[in-house]
Amino acid sequence: MTRTKPYFCRWGMIAIFLLGCLPDLQAQIWPRGQVDTPYLHIPKRRQLLVQLDIENGGMIANNKLVRESFGNIYYNGINLRVGWQTDREGDSYHQLYNFPIYGIGLYASTFRKAEIGTPTALYGFFAAPITAGRFKRWDFNYRISLGLASNFEPYDEENNPLNILLGTHRNVFIDLGFQANYRISNQLQLGAGLSFHHFSNGSIRQPNKGINLLPLSVTATYVPHRQIPDFTKRELPELDEKGQIHLHYAFGIKQFEPRNRKRYFKSTVGVYWSYAVGYKWRLGVGGDLFYSDSGNQPEIAGDALNKVKSMFSGGPAFYVDHVLTKRLYLNGNVGVYVHRNKFNGEVKPMFLRIGTRYKVWKNAYAGVSIKAHAGKADFVEWTMGYTIQRRPI
Repeated sequence: MTRTKPYFCRWGMIAIFLLGCLPDLQAQIWPRGQVDTPYLHIPKRRQLLVQLDIENGGMIANNKLVRESFGNIYYNGINLRVGWQTDREGDSYHQLYNFPIYGIGLYASTFRKAEIGTPTALYGFFAAPITAGRFKRWDFNYRISLGLASNFEPYDEENNPLNILLGTHRNVFIDLGFQANYRISNQLQLGAGLSFHHFSNGSIRQPNKGINLLPLSVTATYVPHRQIPDFTKRELPELDEKGQIHLHYAFGIKQFEPRNRKRYFKSTVGVYWSYAVGYKWRLGVGGDLFYSDSGNQPEIAGDALNKVKSMFSGGPAFYVDHVLTKRLYLNGNVGVYVHRNKFNGEVKPMFLRIGTRYKVWKNAYAGVSIKAHAGKADFVEWTMGYTIQRRPI
């Protein structure tokens, strides 16, 4: 069976997310008492947690064709997560999220369907307590994970025509979860949870109906060297930003149908203004201009070939950031086309965007997003941009 070739951007998603997810493992504190070397720093050990998660659930069939092809699919999966507990000495955003855990995880599952494969995933995660008080008897938390999955058996017209879900060997892995844990000893917690998993390639290659899973899980969490972190909260300074202007450029590729194996270049230029609504949220407005090379190709554009408007589209959009740390945030947009071309895959009058961004240097950022129309992905946007910070006079 022919597998899709690796793309130069795929592993960038994990790198961007993990840069923000892994806290400084060498947090420093000043030594107490008199010393002759006042600039000496003593490394403080971070609280490490290891979690094993066994899950079982079913696939959510997103259309009639999937239900007819596969029927009810039940699967088994396993997660191994390694996380680091944040405390008072880290990023000021840690206390805003009740001192979350950041880390990396490995995922593996089986559908008992050779046509789908046995996917595995590497991902970064953020797990935040719903209420303060981790390491007490009960712990309730929610989790956001993002990574890259592989080992799928992609669609192939001759060798694997039954897999109408995914056309790529590697796909994006998104995980949202809720978990309840009960501490039975200083080193061990047992718990249970409910999750939502999504696999998609963002229309890099068709088909891309995606896989959605809704599993239940049982969990064991081990704390090798238990110590009580400093969860005392400090007074945070007032936000001094007046507003921000965001300029970004993004690019990607898109395949339109399985029979046409050609992929077409797409790009985005966007300008947005936003204003901080507290520490965790920024809201604003702006707009995007989209370019689609497919609008210049006769097999896609048809009679609209060689027209400028066939290659360009765009419109205004609402802007939202969910800020997780000083550098890492989730970004989303809801926009309305002023002009669109259905043959370029712009099948709805509204467009959506969800993704993650990380400040790589000062106000310059990089990230990855999925642009979509309702539940149908348009393309994966590999994004770079710059934020102009406006402060009160």
